[in-house]
Amino acid sequence: MNDQLSSLEQRIDQLLGHFTQVRGENHDLRIRVANLESENKRLREKIDSAAERVEVLIEGLPSA
Repeated sequence: MNDQLSSLEQRIDQLLGHFTQVRGENHDLRIRVANLESENKRLREKIDSAAERVEVLIEGLPSA
């Protein structure tokens, strides 16, 4: 009986260790996702701005 309780206690400790590790990784990944989403938004705005400037330049070209 004591062996079973000891084994169960070890498994619970391992589970708690894994939970803590995964929780930390999840936190880090959430921060990374937020940073990547922010960078993606900035780059999308930069592309849109460049596309608008190209359109203005094209409209300013003389007709052939």
